[in-house]
Amino acid sequence: MAAPPDLVARLKAHGQDHVLAGWDGSQAAERERFAGQFGRIDFEELAALFEKRTETQAGLPTRERIAPVPVEPPGGPAAVKVGEEAMRRGEVAALVVAGGQGSRLGFDKPKGMYPVGPVTKASLFQVHAEKVLALGRRYGKPVPFLVMTSPATDAETRAFFAANDDFGLAKGDVHFFQQGTMPAVDLDTGKLLLEAPGSLALSPNGHGGTLTALADTGLLAALKARGVRHVFYFQVDNPLVNLCDPAFLGRHVEAGSEVSSKVVFKERPEEKVGVLALVDGRCSIIEYSDMPPAMTQEHGPGGELSFRAGNPAIHLFGVPFLERITAKTGGLAYHLARKKVAHWNPATGQTVTPIKENALKFEMFVFDALPLAERWLVVETKREDEFAPLKNATGADSPETVHDLLVGRFARWLEAAGVAVPRGDDGKPTHPVEVSPLFALDAGELRRKLPAGFTIDGPVKL
Repeated sequence: MAAPPDLVARLKAHGQDHVLAGWDGSQAAERERFAGQFGRIDFEELAALFEKRTETQAGLPTRERIAPVPVEPPGGPAAVKVGEEAMRRGEVAALVVAGGQGSRLGFDKPKGMYPVGPVTKASLFQVHAEKVLALGRRYGKPVPFLVMTSPATDAETRAFFAANDDFGLAKGDVHFFQQGTMPAVDLDTGKLLLEAPGSLALSPNGHGGTLTALADTGLLAALKARGVRHVFYFQVDNPLVNLCDPAFLGRHVEAGSEVSSKVVFKERPEEKVGVLALVDGRCSIIEYSDMPPAMTQEHGPGGELSFRAGNPAIHLFGVPFLERITAKTGGLAYHLARKKVAHWNPATGQTVTPIKENALKFEMFVFDALPLAERWLVVETKREDEFAPLKNATGADSPETVHDLLVGRFARWLEAAGVAVPRGDDGKPTHPVEVSPLFALDAGELRRKLPAGFTIDGPVKL
């Protein structure tokens, strides 16, 4: 069966009809999927991006254009009240970025399925979903839970939620949407590369694609129609995040902020974490790999690091701001990356495994959104209370460190409630402790619910 004439004409007009090699011999389902891949490509945009391949990528601005970002303390009772009122009005949605696999953990499934519960081995997805459910119960309004997947994780993630009955959340309150993709093109010619006959070489369009996908899928408009005014953004690999923190939300609302970010202060100059800073007076994030050693070592008058506002990827975005930056003009820009991409060559019928960079990939970064904000806010949070990233199989940011941080926080909650927590010579609790979000979202709720005379003589699950 020949390719549809309109598709052939469109590809020829852009010099990309080479990708139709093998069309006639493919199955109907394969042809339909292949045609769908083209429907999502803006060929004019792709050509314009290719023309930028020889341009020097913007690097770090000169030092005089960069300054430490002002960091506000956590919100007090007044901010908590404002945030709780917004929650009761149903104005907040929670967005988890969950497009990655657990490859670095030696886990061949979506990272959100990784078990992290210190006692129950509850998955990251369960921990986050139960926080969302508990928040809805506390404030009397369900919190829309937005789960951003990727082509690599979408099917398994949806099946995992279905198998667990969405962890108790109502069907209409869980929304899955896929991060966008961009095709890889040949570095020299701009021609689309094929992964295999009838399949383009596609890759995720960067974490900034999370925001544009909200708009492209119609989900952002649906949230606005529902009355949502703020989107709480976080990453699936951080089970310690204080989801929809009312104090943070209250500060955001009080300031009329378009985008607000939490920061954890760096403990060491060489710590590999992006840093929030002012660039030309606008809030920005500088990746640790871009920060000159001299800047990482700078200290302020009090002896603290000058550039210490580490980025744990916890943000609040105003819905009107998201509408503005996801528009086709004036929004997030693509970054070009030269990569080695294996591909099928239609001229020879062979798969090519390059030994040097042969392709361009295109990505958007979520932190490019921050400088677009006219009103922004940066708020401090404590690392031990809210930042336990799970990234590596061993060492830093590993299952072991995440376990210790989770148990440590739950132990502090129990001690604040007057419970004696047995500890070893290293200061760590001698028994694992786990508090389900459905039992308590914070130390105050735990104290109110804890039975009188509660003691610990083994693993604790509340």
